[in-house]
Amino acid sequence: MLNAPRFFLITFFSFFSLFLFSQENAEDEMIIKKQLFFSTKHTININGKPLDFTATAHEIFLKNDDNKIIASVFSFSYIKKNKKNEVRPVVFVFNGGPGSSSIWLHLSSIAPWKVKLTPEINSSNLPPFELEDNTDSLLDVADLVFIDPVGTGFSHIITPGKPENFYGVDQDAESMAQFIEKWLIKNNRWNSPKFLIGESYGSQRVSVLPRALMGGVTYTGIMRGITLNGIIMLGTTLESPLKKLTAYEKSQRAASLLPTLAKTAWYYNKVNKALYNYDEFQKEVLAFAEKDYLNALLVDNQQKLSAAEKSVIIDKLCTYTGLSGDFFSSTLEIKPNLFADSLLSKENLQIGLYDSRYNLPLAHSGNDPVADDPAMGRYVPGFTAAFRELLASKLNIYIQDPYKTIDWKNISFQWQWSRKETKEGPDFTDDLNVVLRRTPNLKVFIAAGSYDLATPAGYAKNTVKKANFSTDSVVFKEYESGHMLYLGNTGKLFSDDVRSFILICSNKINLNIKN
Repeated sequence: MLNAPRFFLITFFSFFSLFLFSQENAEDEMIIKKQLFFSTKHTININGKPLDFTATAHEIFLKNDDNKIIASVFSFSYIKKNKKNEVRPVVFVFNGGPGSSSIWLHLSSIAPWKVKLTPEINSSNLPPFELEDNTDSLLDVADLVFIDPVGTGFSHIITPGKPENFYGVDQDAESMAQFIEKWLIKNNRWNSPKFLIGESYGSQRVSVLPRALMGGVTYTGIMRGITLNGIIMLGTTLESPLKKLTAYEKSQRAASLLPTLAKTAWYYNKVNKALYNYDEFQKEVLAFAEKDYLNALLVDNQQKLSAAEKSVIIDKLCTYTGLSGDFFSSTLEIKPNLFADSLLSKENLQIGLYDSRYNLPLAHSGNDPVADDPAMGRYVPGFTAAFRELLASKLNIYIQDPYKTIDWKNISFQWQWSRKETKEGPDFTDDLNVVLRRTPNLKVFIAAGSYDLATPAGYAKNTVKKANFSTDSVVFKEYESGHMLYLGNTGKLFSDDVRSFILICSNKINLNIKN
């Protein structure tokens, strides 16, 4: 028999545990009761035809293994009116960072509305800014869901959730997989063709996320069984920052940058155009980069390149890039940031890393890699102002909290790059290869910008080439634009290509995207 004190203690702790459980449940119930939800109806013309749709902005709660709410993920869904009950594709859209909201793709060539930048290149960053209908939106072929990962936009952690539950490669993939699963259930879209679009770090996210969506014994420990029809990535970067490059890989990386530098030099008339037409120039630069320049970098790194051989290479580099011979006094490698400072130095201008067609005065820079970048510093204010206009004038959303466009301090700087169940520092193409093997009919569309010095097209091409994808369903295309390759008069071309890709993957048309 239990003695009285022991019986009292057991009874006390039982009631106390029940009390705590009730309190926790009550807290979650209060959170759910305050769940944000906004819905409006609209009509827009896309490709000359009117289209009725519903815009829904709301939060979905994520839970831990103890079934406790630990985060709120806010998203914006645009759903076409579907009178015939057709099975429509759905596209989940992310930007990158890590630590960025989806604002950039949300206000570009994909969604029903977009920011109007005047002009599209070297635009003003002073108000007023305009929000305009996007007649090239993808809403005619697919429903669209713009997702702000935890800690970005209006999404946030809820106690007992912690930053380490979300701010890492695998943690982020798991949280986004849980969100997508809940969205599909809530909207009864399990049988819809499914697509992911990711920009910048988003290209890494959409490489890892399919594994979390499928699930399994080793990676997530649970089986979701969600597969994809297509993946679109832009501003593509698929190398892990933890990966230690070999001497050859470093030289190959440096050589692959040359075509981007040469295109920028051509844009600013730093190339003698009397000697070339544009296509011939690009072919010559690419051939030189892949052979002579790569070999010279490898030999020079071993300090075995003769002065005469080095002089020949430098002459070619000067011809192709518009740089002076003095630039190559210590190395044949051209760093993007040094190129950005040097190309127009005689004009006292610095060009943008995110889009080298943008420029600002070279002097008096605050040296912030984003705020002082001639591209990012110019178009960020327009995006943020137009987004607030979207919330108020179109979606009837009056949330007084700041919308976290990008959070480096709390997310990017704390990001956990090390992975579970993977070797140290793999390329994200490893994850993509696993998914392509699992889903033989999956197609991947990889896009890059010709004037992107932040995630250059050559880097992405190299990574894709080394990946040896086990399928012929990977398409690579380069656009005459920057990191945000839908800006600078390429928005319609990009949206048309993605529209075709969605139709291809949904078995509507044959493959016809050409580089």
